Amino acid sequence: MSNLVDLYNSAYGNFKEQVLAEIRRETYGEDLGQSSWITVDEYDTFYRWLGLAPQAHVLEVASGSGGPALHLARTHKCRITGIDINDEGLNTARRAAQAAQIEADFRFADADNSLPFEAGSFDAVTCIDSMNHFRDRLHVLCEWHRVLKAGGRMLFTDPVVLTGPVSSEELAARSSIGFFLFVPPEVTERFIKNAGFTLLRREDATGNIELTSGRWHAARQRRREDLLKLEGEQRFEGLQRFLAAVHKLTRERRLSRFVFVAEKQVP
Repeated sequence: MSNLVDLYNSAYGNFKEQVLAEIRRETYGEDLGQSSWITVDEYDTFYRWLGLAPQAHVLEVASGSGGPALHLARTHKCRITGIDINDEGLNTARRAAQAAQIEADFRFADADNSLPFEAGSFDAVTCIDSMNHFRDRLHVLCEWHRVLKAGGRMLFTDPVVLTGPVSSEELAARSSIGFFLFVPPEVTERFIKNAGFTLLRREDATGNIELTSGRWHAARQRRREDLLKLEGEQRFEGLQRFLAAVHKLTRERRLSRFVFVAEKQVP
C-alpha cells in the first residue's frame, strides 16, 4: 500500500519557485499554473462545448491555483467564481487574479457539502480532474444542478475511469495523493440523469493525461537535485511513483479519462 504523498500543498505552497514553473511549461506547453492534466488547447475546446456567451458566470469547482479559471476570464471574458478546500491554492489564485487585474471570487468551500450559493446563480459549472476526490458524486451533481440556471451546462473530467484490469497495488499508487473514488462511466451517467441533467457529451480524453503525466515525470526527473532541496527525498520519490503509475495505467488504457457535458433543461 502506498503512503500518502503531498502533491497539492507542495505545488501551491512553492508555486513561484522557478523550477516548478519550468516543469509546468515542459509538462503543459503553456503554463496556466495548473496541477491537473489539462492543456490550454483542451481547455479551450471544453469551453466551446459549454456554449457560453461573454460575461457568463462560471463556477469552477476545485479551482486550485486559479490559473485555468483566470484563463477563461482573460480569453473568453467570463465572470469567475472558484471554490477549493486548499488554502494555499486559494491564496495563490487570489494573488494571480490581483496581478492580472481580473475580478474573480476565489473562496473556501467543500464540494462534498451544500454549496454556499443561491439556486440559479451560474451559467456553467466546471470541474477539471477533481471529480474523483469527492465522496458522494450524486450529491455533488445535485448541488451543481441546483446552482445552475435553467439551460446552464456543467462539464467535468474524471481521470480515473476503470477501463481494464487494475491491481490493488496499482490503485494504491494512483490514489496516493489523497482520497479517490473510482466510478464506472455507466454509473456516472446514471448519476447525471438522476441529478436532473441531460447528458450532451461523453468523450474519451485519455490522450492528454497520457501525454502530460509522461512529460511531468520526465521534467521532474531532469531536475531531481533541485526538487530534492525543495521537497525532500520522500516526497520527490513518492510523486515520481505516482506519476509513473498514472502514465503506465493511461498508456495501457486500463485507467481512462472521460469528459462529461450535461445541461439543466429549461422547464
